[in-house]
Amino acid sequence: MEQQDQPNGAGAPNSDEAMEAVPSRRRMLALGAVGVSAALTIRPAFAQTAVSVMNCQIPVPDVSGAGKYIDGRGNLVAAGTKGAFPGSPRPFTGEEVKRAFRGQTLPGTTSSQSQAYLEYIRRLRAGQSGFTCFASITMQR
Repeated sequence: MEQQDQPNGAGAPNSDEAMEAVPSRRRMLALGAVGVSAALTIRPAFAQTAVSVMNCQIPVPDVSGAGKYIDGRGNLVAAGTKGAFPGSPRPFTGEEVKRAFRGQTLPGTTSSQSQAYLEYIRRLRAGQSGFTCFASITMQR
């Protein structure tokens, strides 16, 4: 290392160990380059994750509830129950659900039907179809 790279200090030990404790400019630049490279590698992964979250799907209801209706509280009920809605003919994307949580209605639904579907989605638990998608769109970033 160059003399100017070393700290000035009275009584500083003049050994090889002391010289290795203070990194050189070259070493610091190398560490910075590694950090930038890691950041550039990680950012596209986050972008890809965000895109896949918006394209994930949430069936309403999931396969285990096929043929059942969804009441206003988001519970599965017998088909034909008064005030309940039949399941959606297609799954909703994460982007559609995210917009609906912000106040829009789910595509192809009435306001009441959309609210019932959103309540159903809020009640999803691990192991149910669509839970991972729901968890991904509601996670804080």
